[in-house]
Amino acid sequence: MTTTPPPWPGDPLPERELELAAADRAVDALCRTRPEGGLLVYSGAAGIGKTSVLARVRARAAERCTVRTTRADPGTTAVPFHTARALFAPDLADTDGLAALLGPHRALAGPALGLTAPGDEPADPQGVQDALVALTARAARRHRARPLVLVLDDAHWADGESLGWLAALGPRLARLPLLLVVAHRPTEHAAEESRPHLDALGTAARLRVTLRALSPEAAAGLTRRALGTGADDALGRALWDATGGSPYELAELLARLREHPLDPGADQASAVRELAATVRGHRLADRLGGLGPDAARLAWAAAVLGAGIPLRLAASLAGLSPGRQATATGELRAARVLNPGDTVDFTHPLVAGAVYDAVPRSLRTTFHGRAAWLLTAEGHSPAAAARHLLEVHPDQDPALVEQLRRAAREHLAVGAPDAARRCLERALREPPEHHLRAHVHHELGCAALLTSPADTVRHLRTALELPGLDDTLRADATFRLAQALAHNQQMREASLSVAFAAATTEPGPERLRLQAAHFMYDAFRATEDDGPGRSRRLAQLADPLAGETNAERALLTLRAFDGMLRGENHTVVAEFCERALTDGHPAPGLGWTDTAWGFEYPCLAGITYAWIDELDRAEELFGEAVRAYEISGWSGGHLAFAHMLTGAVLRRRGRLAEAETRLRESLRLADRIGTGLPVHWDAVCLLVDTLLARGRTADAQRLAEARGFGPPYPDAMILPDAPSVHGRLLLALGRTDEAVAALEAASAMAERGRHNPVWAPWRRDLAGALATRDPERARALTRRLRVDAERFGTPTALGMALGCEAALAPAGAAPALHARAVAHLEESPARDELARARVALGLATGDRDQLHRGLLLARTCGADALAEQARSALA
Repeated sequence: MTTTPPPWPGDPLPERELELAAADRAVDALCRTRPEGGLLVYSGAAGIGKTSVLARVRARAAERCTVRTTRADPGTTAVPFHTARALFAPDLADTDGLAALLGPHRALAGPALGLTAPGDEPADPQGVQDALVALTARAARRHRARPLVLVLDDAHWADGESLGWLAALGPRLARLPLLLVVAHRPTEHAAEESRPHLDALGTAARLRVTLRALSPEAAAGLTRRALGTGADDALGRALWDATGGSPYELAELLARLREHPLDPGADQASAVRELAATVRGHRLADRLGGLGPDAARLAWAAAVLGAGIPLRLAASLAGLSPGRQATATGELRAARVLNPGDTVDFTHPLVAGAVYDAVPRSLRTTFHGRAAWLLTAEGHSPAAAARHLLEVHPDQDPALVEQLRRAAREHLAVGAPDAARRCLERALREPPEHHLRAHVHHELGCAALLTSPADTVRHLRTALELPGLDDTLRADATFRLAQALAHNQQMREASLSVAFAAATTEPGPERLRLQAAHFMYDAFRATEDDGPGRSRRLAQLADPLAGETNAERALLTLRAFDGMLRGENHTVVAEFCERALTDGHPAPGLGWTDTAWGFEYPCLAGITYAWIDELDRAEELFGEAVRAYEISGWSGGHLAFAHMLTGAVLRRRGRLAEAETRLRESLRLADRIGTGLPVHWDAVCLLVDTLLARGRTADAQRLAEARGFGPPYPDAMILPDAPSVHGRLLLALGRTDEAVAALEAASAMAERGRHNPVWAPWRRDLAGALATRDPERARALTRRLRVDAERFGTPTALGMALGCEAALAPAGAAPALHARAVAHLEESPARDELARARVALGLATGDRDQLHRGLLLARTCGADALAEQARSALA
C-alpha cells in the first residue's frame, strides 16, 4: 500500500535523517555474517510522516533483504490474525515450502492463517500465539540469504491477536535473523485490548522514536523545492502556520499549489489557511461533493469495506455498473482519494477516516449490513463478515444472531476468544429469540473462560437463570461456572453453585457429575465447616462404586485424593486410584484435554500417586499431560500446571535442581496468562520448598517476598500445604517465634481430618522448633507424627517420622532410631530424605561411611547445604 507521493520524491526526507540512519544501522546488523535481529518502533500523530519514513526504510532494506510489508486498517481491527496473514502472504502462497514453514504447528497456525479449516473445539490462544512465533522463527531462518524484514504501518489499527503475536516475538528478535519495523499513532488511538501489546513492543524495541512536526525552516525548504526558487520564505511560513508542520498536510497543500497557484495579489496567509481547511476533517470529505454522486458513493462503499477489498465489490455495494465504476474510480484517483489498483487503497489513512466519517449514518449502517451479506455470498467465512455485522443496528433479526454465533465459534476455533466475545455480545443486543438467550449467554460465558473469569461468571449465571437450557447444557453451564469461580479464587462459591445444581437435578449421569464437582471444590477449599463429615459422605457414595462410568471414576478419584490427605493406609488409597483409571490411564472423556469433565480429575490421581510414594505412576501421568498439552497447543495455564505437577514429582524424588528448573518454567508460563492464579500459588509454594531443601534460604526468602507467598492465603488448597512450607521458611531464617505461630496455624489440617505427615509435615518442624522451649509438647508431636506415619504406611512417612523422633531422643536412643529411619527411606523414592537421614546417622554415630554416602547422595540431589554439612563433618 502506498500514500500520496510527496512533492520531493527521491530527495532525503526533511528532518528524518537520524530516524533513517537508525534503520540503516539495524539493517547492517541484520546483514552481518552473524546476523543480529531487532525491533524499531516509530510513533507519532496522524500525518506526521510515519508512512513516508517506512517507505524509505523498505526501499533501503529491499536492496539487501527480503521485505514483507502491510498497513493495518480500521476495517480489519476486528478480524483476528488479519495482519499476520497479510505479512506472511507471499510465504503462505509458496505451496512447495509451506509444510516446512508450518512445521509441527500446522493444526494451530493453519486455521489462524486461513490455510486450513478451523476445528470443532476452541483453540488455546496462547498455543496459537506460540505457534505463530515458532513459524516466524522458521521463516526468518528460511530467508537467511536475504534476511527477513517485517514492516507494519498503522499498527494501532492491527487486530489484537496479531499484535499479541508481535509483542511475544519482540523479546526474541535479538536472537533471530529478523528485523521488525513498526509505526503507530499514540496508543490512545488503539483498541483497549491492543494497548498493552503496543507498550510491550515499545519496551522490547532497540529504538523507539516519536516523530515530531517539521520546523518552519524545513517547510520553507520544501516549499522552494516544490514550487521553485521563486517561492519566498513568507509563503513557506504561511504554509507551516496553516499545517502545524504536518508533513502530510504540507505535501497536500504544495500539490494543490502546483496545480492552482495563488493569485499574486491575494493575501497569502488567508488563502493558505482557506486551502489548508480542505485537506483535513470534514472539509476533506466535502471535496467528494464536487466529483458527483457516483464517486461519492464509491468512496463511501470503499471506506466501509476497508483496504484490500476488490473495487468491484465496492462498486456492487454502491450500486454502480462497471462503466460507472470506471468513471468514478478515475475521478477518485485524480482527486488523490484512491491510489491506482484493483483493490481499495486510500491515499492516506486520514483520507480513509474522513471519508468513512462522512458517510451518512443511516447509509453507513445499511452499507455494513449489505457488506456482510455480500462477503458471505462471495464465499467468505462468517468470521470475515462479522466485523460488518457488529456495526449494524439491532433489529431482532434471527438470521443475524445465528451468523454472529457461527462467527464466534469460528473465532474460538482459531484461538481468538476476544473476537468471539464481541460477536456474542452483539448478538445479545439484537436480541436473540427468547428461547435462545440462555444459549447465547452460555456461549459467551464459555468464550470468556480463558480471558475473563468475572465475565464468565456473570454470563453463566444469567444463562442458568433463563429458560431454554436442557439438563446437559445446564449441568455444563454450572460446571463451567464453578471452574471460573475456582479460577477466580472463589472456592466456596464454586462449591455452592454445583451443590445447588446437584440438589435440583434428576438422578442420572449429570447429577453424579455435579455431585463429584461439589466434593472436589469442597476438598479444594482452604477452610471447611465439616471436613470429616464431607469425607464420610464421599466414602459412603464412592466406596461401593466399581468405576464403570466416568461419573463413578471421578468420584473414586476424589475418594483416593481425600484418603491420601487424611493419611489412610497407602495401599487402600492406591486401590481407589486403580478403580478410577483404565489400565493406569485416564478413561476416554476424563483425559487431560477433555473439557466436559475438566483436567482436575487426572491431576488429582497423579497428585495422589505422588504422595503415596507411587512416583513412577505419577510421573507417567504428568508426562502424558505435558505431551497432550504440547501436541494440542495448550500452552497457557494447562501447560503451566502440567510443568508444576512434573516439578512436584521431581521434588518428591529429591531431584531438587531439576525440580527447580521445571517449577521456574511453570511460573514463566503462568505469568503469561495473569498473576495470582492457583497455579502461581502452587508453583511458588513448591519452589520455596525446593529451595529450602537445597539449603538456599536467601533465594527462598526473595522468591516468597517477590511473589507475596505467606498469609493471608487464598480460599484454595495449595500444593503442598502452604502454612507448613511458610513455617519452615521462617525457621530457616531464624525467626522461631513467627515460625511456631505459622506452624500452629498449619494444625488446621488436622482439624479437617487431614493427617498425611508428608503432605503437611508441620508436626515435624514444630517439634524441632519446640525441642528446647517446650520439650513435652515436642515429644507429644513426635508421638502423634509416628502414629500418623504408621497408619499411612509409606516408607517416606515412616522414615521422616523416625528421623524426627531420633532428633529429639536421648543420645543413647537416637542412633537406633536414625538407623531405622535410613532403613525405611532406602525403600522410599525420596532420595533427599535418605541423604538427610544418612548424614544424621553419621553425625549421631561418627560413621564416616554413612556421612560419605550421605554426601554423595546430597550432591546428586542438589541438596547443597546438606552436602556442605556432611563435607565439613568428614573434614
